Amino acid sequence: MERIERIHALHRILSASRYPVTVQRLQEDLECSRATVYRDLAYLRDYLMAPVVGNGEAGFQYDHKEAQRFELPGLWLSSEELHALLAAQQLLMRSGGGVLSNALAPLQQRIEKLLDEHAGGRRLPVERVRVVPHRTRRLDETAFRMVATAVLDRKQLVFEYRARSTDEKTRRTVSPQRLTHYRDNWYLDAWDHDRDALRSFSVDRIGAAKVLEDTARDVPDEELDRHLASSYGIFSGTPKGWATIVFSAKAARWVADEHWHSQQQGRYLPDGRYELKLPYSAGRELLMDVMHYGSDAEVVEPASLREQARSLLALALSNYER
Repeated sequence: MERIERIHALHRILSASRYPVTVQRLQEDLECSRATVYRDLAYLRDYLMAPVVGNGEAGFQYDHKEAQRFELPGLWLSSEELHALLAAQQLLMRSGGGVLSNALAPLQQRIEKLLDEHAGGRRLPVERVRVVPHRTRRLDETAFRMVATAVLDRKQLVFEYRARSTDEKTRRTVSPQRLTHYRDNWYLDAWDHDRDALRSFSVDRIGAAKVLEDTARDVPDEELDRHLASSYGIFSGTPKGWATIVFSAKAARWVADEHWHSQQQGRYLPDGRYELKLPYSAGRELLMDVMHYGSDAEVVEPASLREQARSLLALALSNYER
Protein backbone atom coordinates (compact mmCIF):
# COMPACT_ATOMS: atom_id res chain seq x y z
CA MET A 1 0.00 0.00 0.00
CA GLU A 2 1.34 3.45 -0.92
CA ARG A 3 2.02 5.84 1.94
CA ILE A 4 -0.72 8.25 0.90
CA GLU A 5 -3.21 5.38 0.93
CA ARG A 6 -2.00 4.25 4.36
CA ILE A 7 -2.47 7.75 5.81
CA HIS A 8 -5.95 7.92 4.35
CA ALA A 9 -6.80 4.44 5.67
CA LEU A 10 -5.33 5.28 9.09
CA HIS A 11 -7.50 8.39 9.25
CA ARG A 12 -10.61 6.35 8.44
CA ILE A 13 -9.80 3.74 11.09
CA LEU A 14 -9.20 6.27 13.85
CA SER A 15 -12.25 8.35 12.86
CA ALA A 16 -14.54 5.32 13.05
CA SER A 17 -13.15 3.84 16.29
CA ARG A 18 -14.75 4.68 19.62
CA TYR A 19 -11.96 2.94 21.53
CA PRO A 20 -8.16 2.88 21.17
CA VAL A 21 -6.86 0.79 18.28
CA THR A 22 -3.85 -1.41 18.97
CA VAL A 23 -0.67 -1.18 16.96
CA GLN A 24 -1.06 -4.87 16.07
CA ARG A 25 -4.46 -4.23 14.46
CA LEU A 26 -3.10 -1.20 12.60
CA GLN A 27 -0.27 -3.34 11.25
CA GLU A 28 -2.77 -5.88 9.94
CA ASP A 29 -5.19 -3.34 8.47
CA LEU A 30 -2.47 -1.23 6.87
CA GLU A 31 -0.35 -4.22 5.82
CA CYS A 32 2.88 -2.68 7.09
CA SER A 33 5.51 -3.04 9.82
CA ARG A 34 5.27 -1.80 13.41
CA ALA A 35 7.85 0.91 12.69
CA THR A 36 5.83 2.13 9.69
CA VAL A 37 2.69 2.38 11.85
CA TYR A 38 4.53 4.63 14.32
CA ARG A 39 5.96 6.77 11.52
CA ASP A 40 2.50 7.22 9.96
CA LEU A 41 0.94 8.07 13.33
CA ALA A 42 3.65 10.67 13.93
CA TYR A 43 3.12 12.13 10.47
CA LEU A 44 -0.64 12.28 11.01
CA ARG A 45 -0.26 13.93 14.41
CA ASP A 46 2.74 16.24 13.94
CA TYR A 47 2.51 17.22 10.27
CA LEU A 48 -1.23 17.06 9.59
CA MET A 49 -2.20 18.19 13.13
CA ALA A 50 -4.57 15.28 13.68
CA PRO A 51 -5.84 14.85 17.28
CA VAL A 52 -4.05 11.53 17.81
CA VAL A 53 -3.82 10.40 21.44
CA GLY A 54 -2.69 7.18 23.10
CA ASN A 55 0.42 5.03 23.34
CA GLY A 56 1.88 1.76 22.11
CA GLU A 57 0.46 -0.31 24.96
CA ALA A 58 -3.14 0.93 25.18
CA GLY A 59 -3.48 1.79 21.52
CA PHE A 60 -4.27 4.99 19.63
CA GLN A 61 -7.41 6.95 18.84
CA TYR A 62 -8.63 10.44 18.01
CA ASP A 63 -9.46 12.76 20.88
CA HIS A 64 -13.26 12.65 20.97
CA LYS A 65 -13.56 16.40 21.54
CA GLU A 66 -11.49 17.23 18.46
CA ALA A 67 -12.26 14.32 16.14
CA GLN A 68 -15.46 15.81 14.69
CA ARG A 69 -13.68 19.01 13.71
CA PHE A 70 -10.65 17.42 12.07
CA GLU A 71 -10.42 16.73 8.33
CA LEU A 72 -7.45 15.74 6.24
CA PRO A 73 -6.16 18.93 4.59
CA GLY A 74 -5.83 19.31 0.85
CA LEU A 75 -6.63 16.79 -1.86
CA TRP A 76 -5.97 13.13 -1.09
CA LEU A 77 -5.56 10.69 -3.92
CA SER A 78 -5.05 6.96 -4.27
CA SER A 79 -2.03 5.74 -6.22
CA GLU A 80 -4.29 5.03 -9.23
CA GLU A 81 -5.73 8.57 -9.08
CA LEU A 82 -2.23 9.98 -8.68
CA HIS A 83 -1.04 8.20 -11.80
CA ALA A 84 -4.09 9.37 -13.74
CA LEU A 85 -3.34 12.93 -12.61
CA LEU A 86 0.23 12.50 -13.78
CA ALA A 87 -0.98 11.46 -17.23
CA ALA A 88 -3.36 14.44 -17.34
CA GLN A 89 -0.51 16.75 -16.36
CA GLN A 90 1.61 15.46 -19.23
CA LEU A 91 -1.30 15.80 -21.65
CA LEU A 92 -1.78 19.39 -20.55
CA MET A 93 1.91 20.19 -20.89
CA ARG A 94 2.60 18.53 -24.24
CA SER A 95 -0.56 19.09 -26.29
CA GLY A 96 -2.70 21.96 -27.50
CA GLY A 97 -0.09 23.82 -29.53
CA GLY A 98 0.66 26.08 -26.55
CA VAL A 99 -2.87 27.46 -26.31
CA LEU A 100 -4.17 25.33 -23.45
CA SER A 101 -0.80 24.86 -21.76
CA ASN A 102 -0.25 28.63 -21.65
CA ALA A 103 -3.79 29.49 -20.58
CA LEU A 104 -3.80 26.84 -17.86
CA ALA A 105 -0.22 27.26 -16.67
CA PRO A 106 -1.34 28.11 -13.09
CA LEU A 107 -3.38 24.89 -12.99
CA GLN A 108 -0.41 22.93 -14.28
CA GLN A 109 1.73 24.34 -11.47
CA ARG A 110 -0.85 23.23 -8.90
CA ILE A 111 -0.92 19.74 -10.41
CA GLU A 112 2.86 19.54 -10.22
CA LYS A 113 2.74 20.61 -6.56
CA LEU A 114 0.16 17.93 -5.80
CA LEU A 115 2.31 15.33 -7.52
CA ASP A 116 5.32 16.34 -5.43
CA GLU A 117 3.34 16.28 -2.18
CA HIS A 118 1.71 12.92 -2.79
CA ALA A 119 4.74 11.16 -4.19
CA GLY A 120 6.29 11.25 -0.73
CA GLY A 121 9.63 12.53 -1.99
CA ARG A 122 9.86 9.81 -4.63
CA ARG A 123 10.65 11.13 -8.11
CA LEU A 124 8.01 10.16 -10.65
CA PRO A 125 9.42 9.34 -14.12
CA VAL A 126 7.19 11.77 -16.01
CA GLU A 127 9.25 11.33 -19.17
CA ARG A 128 7.77 7.83 -19.46
CA VAL A 129 4.31 9.29 -20.14
CA ARG A 130 4.29 10.44 -23.76
CA VAL A 131 1.73 12.53 -25.62
CA VAL A 132 2.24 12.74 -29.37
CA PRO A 133 -0.07 15.31 -31.04
CA HIS A 134 -1.39 14.23 -34.42
CA ARG A 135 -2.31 16.65 -37.20
CA THR A 136 -3.06 19.50 -34.81
CA ARG A 137 -3.71 22.93 -36.29
CA ARG A 138 -2.05 26.17 -35.31
CA LEU A 139 -4.40 28.28 -33.21
CA ASP A 140 -4.41 32.01 -32.57
CA GLU A 141 -4.20 32.12 -28.79
CA THR A 142 -6.04 35.46 -28.60
CA ALA A 143 -8.88 34.14 -30.76
CA PHE A 144 -9.10 30.98 -28.67
CA ARG A 145 -9.33 33.00 -25.45
CA MET A 146 -12.04 35.24 -26.94
CA VAL A 147 -14.06 32.25 -28.11
CA ALA A 148 -13.77 30.50 -24.75
CA THR A 149 -14.68 33.70 -22.89
CA ALA A 150 -17.76 34.26 -25.03
CA VAL A 151 -18.90 30.66 -24.54
CA LEU A 152 -18.54 30.77 -20.75
CA ASP A 153 -19.76 34.35 -20.22
CA ARG A 154 -22.74 33.78 -22.56
CA LYS A 155 -21.94 36.82 -24.71
CA GLN A 156 -22.25 37.31 -28.46
CA LEU A 157 -19.06 37.12 -30.51
CA VAL A 158 -18.04 38.81 -33.76
CA PHE A 159 -15.12 37.56 -35.86
CA GLU A 160 -13.69 37.12 -39.34
CA TYR A 161 -13.95 33.58 -40.66
CA ARG A 162 -12.05 32.09 -43.57
CA ALA A 163 -13.82 28.91 -44.66
CA ARG A 164 -11.50 26.00 -45.33
CA SER A 165 -13.55 24.78 -48.30
CA THR A 166 -13.70 28.10 -50.24
CA ASP A 167 -10.99 30.21 -48.55
CA GLU A 168 -13.57 33.01 -48.59
CA LYS A 169 -13.39 35.48 -45.69
CA THR A 170 -16.67 36.58 -44.11
CA ARG A 171 -17.59 38.50 -40.99
CA ARG A 172 -19.84 36.62 -38.58
CA THR A 173 -21.84 37.64 -35.52
CA VAL A 174 -22.80 34.60 -33.46
CA SER A 175 -24.21 33.43 -30.16
CA PRO A 176 -21.67 30.82 -28.96
CA GLN A 177 -23.18 27.58 -27.71
CA ARG A 178 -20.39 25.08 -27.16
CA LEU A 179 -16.64 24.76 -27.57
CA THR A 180 -15.92 21.29 -28.95
CA HIS A 181 -12.61 19.42 -29.09
CA TYR A 182 -12.68 16.96 -31.97
CA ARG A 183 -9.75 15.05 -33.45
CA ASP A 184 -7.11 17.21 -31.75
CA ASN A 185 -8.74 20.43 -33.01
CA TRP A 186 -11.19 22.96 -31.60
CA TYR A 187 -14.58 23.93 -33.03
CA LEU A 188 -17.16 26.52 -32.02
CA ASP A 189 -20.81 25.50 -32.20
CA ALA A 190 -22.83 28.71 -32.49
CA TRP A 191 -26.04 30.36 -33.64
CA ASP A 192 -25.16 32.44 -36.70
CA HIS A 193 -27.31 35.60 -36.53
CA ASP A 194 -26.68 36.56 -40.16
CA ARG A 195 -27.78 33.17 -41.47
CA ASP A 196 -30.34 32.54 -38.74
CA ALA A 197 -29.09 28.98 -38.26
CA LEU A 198 -26.73 26.79 -36.24
CA ARG A 199 -23.21 26.50 -37.58
CA SER A 200 -19.88 24.94 -36.55
CA PHE A 201 -16.70 27.00 -36.98
CA SER A 202 -13.14 25.71 -36.90
CA VAL A 203 -11.39 27.89 -34.29
CA ASP A 204 -8.13 27.87 -36.25
CA ARG A 205 -9.97 29.73 -39.05
CA ILE A 206 -11.26 32.47 -36.72
CA GLY A 207 -9.53 35.86 -36.62
CA ALA A 208 -10.09 39.36 -35.23
CA ALA A 209 -12.48 37.99 -32.62
CA LYS A 210 -14.23 40.38 -30.24
CA VAL A 211 -16.62 39.64 -27.39
CA LEU A 212 -19.73 41.86 -27.51
CA GLU A 213 -21.84 43.14 -24.63
CA ASP A 214 -25.00 41.60 -26.08
CA THR A 215 -26.22 38.48 -24.32
CA ALA A 216 -25.91 35.30 -26.36
CA ARG A 217 -29.02 33.50 -27.50
CA ASP A 218 -29.29 30.09 -25.83
CA VAL A 219 -30.27 27.16 -28.02
CA PRO A 220 -31.74 24.16 -26.15
CA ASP A 221 -29.39 21.19 -25.79
CA GLU A 222 -31.89 18.97 -27.56
CA GLU A 223 -31.78 21.17 -30.65
CA LEU A 224 -28.00 21.41 -30.56
CA ASP A 225 -27.67 17.64 -30.35
CA ARG A 226 -30.26 17.09 -33.06
CA HIS A 227 -28.57 19.48 -35.48
CA LEU A 228 -24.89 19.12 -34.60
CA ALA A 229 -24.53 15.60 -33.26
CA SER A 230 -27.04 13.59 -35.24
CA SER A 231 -24.79 12.89 -38.18
CA TYR A 232 -21.22 11.84 -38.74
CA GLY A 233 -18.35 14.10 -37.70
CA ILE A 234 -18.05 17.73 -36.71
CA PHE A 235 -19.46 18.95 -40.04
CA SER A 236 -22.91 17.88 -39.00
CA GLY A 237 -26.46 18.85 -39.72
CA THR A 238 -29.50 16.95 -40.79
CA PRO A 239 -28.24 13.52 -41.94
CA LYS A 240 -28.35 12.91 -45.69
CA GLY A 241 -28.83 9.25 -45.06
CA TRP A 242 -27.12 6.11 -43.81
CA ALA A 243 -23.85 4.79 -45.13
CA THR A 244 -22.95 1.11 -45.26
CA ILE A 245 -19.25 0.23 -45.25
CA VAL A 246 -17.85 -3.29 -45.32
CA PHE A 247 -14.37 -3.98 -43.96
CA SER A 248 -12.16 -6.95 -44.70
CA ALA A 249 -11.76 -9.75 -42.16
CA LYS A 250 -8.24 -8.45 -41.47
CA ALA A 251 -9.52 -5.00 -40.48
CA ALA A 252 -12.72 -6.25 -38.85
CA ARG A 253 -11.27 -6.77 -35.38
CA TRP A 254 -10.05 -3.16 -35.30
CA VAL A 255 -13.17 -1.53 -36.71
CA ALA A 256 -15.44 -3.49 -34.37
CA ASP A 257 -13.78 -1.75 -31.40
CA GLU A 258 -13.93 1.76 -32.89
CA HIS A 259 -16.54 4.40 -32.09
CA TRP A 260 -17.52 6.23 -35.28
CA HIS A 261 -20.95 7.52 -34.32
CA SER A 262 -23.37 7.30 -31.38
CA GLN A 263 -25.98 5.61 -33.59
CA GLN A 264 -23.68 3.27 -35.49
CA GLN A 265 -24.73 -0.32 -36.14
CA GLY A 266 -22.17 -3.03 -36.72
CA ARG A 267 -22.15 -6.77 -37.29
CA TYR A 268 -19.81 -9.52 -38.42
CA LEU A 269 -20.67 -11.11 -41.74
CA PRO A 270 -20.53 -14.90 -42.21
CA ASP A 271 -17.22 -14.67 -44.09
CA GLY A 272 -15.52 -12.74 -41.26
CA ARG A 273 -15.88 -9.27 -42.74
CA TYR A 274 -17.44 -6.46 -40.71
CA GLU A 275 -20.39 -4.32 -41.81
CA LEU A 276 -20.74 -0.85 -40.35
CA LYS A 277 -23.80 1.36 -40.81
CA LEU A 278 -23.99 4.98 -39.62
CA PRO A 279 -25.76 8.27 -40.45
CA TYR A 280 -23.73 10.96 -42.18
CA SER A 281 -24.06 14.51 -43.42
CA ALA A 282 -20.67 15.43 -44.88
CA GLY A 283 -19.74 12.60 -47.21
CA ARG A 284 -16.18 13.78 -47.80
CA GLU A 285 -15.23 13.60 -44.12
CA LEU A 286 -16.68 10.13 -43.80
CA LEU A 287 -14.81 9.01 -46.90
CA MET A 288 -11.51 10.31 -45.50
CA ASP A 289 -11.93 7.91 -42.59
CA VAL A 290 -12.99 5.06 -44.84
CA MET A 291 -10.00 5.58 -47.15
CA HIS A 292 -7.72 5.39 -44.14
CA TYR A 293 -8.31 1.63 -44.41
CA GLY A 294 -7.36 1.53 -48.10
CA SER A 295 -8.27 -1.72 -49.83
CA ASP A 296 -9.66 -3.15 -46.57
CA ALA A 297 -12.78 -0.95 -46.79
CA GLU A 298 -15.57 -0.70 -49.36
CA VAL A 299 -18.48 1.74 -49.44
CA VAL A 300 -21.56 -0.30 -50.33
CA GLU A 301 -24.42 2.17 -49.92
CA PRO A 302 -25.74 4.64 -50.86
CA ALA A 303 -24.84 4.62 -54.54
CA SER A 304 -24.04 8.36 -54.53
CA LEU A 305 -21.51 7.95 -51.71
CA ARG A 306 -20.02 4.90 -53.42
CA GLU A 307 -19.60 6.91 -56.62
CA GLN A 308 -17.99 9.77 -54.68
CA ALA A 309 -15.53 7.31 -53.16
CA ARG A 310 -14.74 5.88 -56.61
CA SER A 311 -14.11 9.39 -57.99
CA LEU A 312 -11.80 10.34 -55.14
CA LEU A 313 -9.81 7.14 -55.54
CA ALA A 314 -9.57 7.70 -59.32
CA LEU A 315 -8.24 11.23 -58.75
CA ALA A 316 -5.70 9.93 -56.26
CA LEU A 317 -4.60 7.21 -58.68
CA SER A 318 -4.16 9.75 -61.48
CA ASN A 319 -1.42 11.44 -59.46
CA TYR A 320 0.70 8.30 -59.94
CA GLU A 321 0.06 7.90 -63.66
CA ARG A 322 1.90 11.00 -64.85
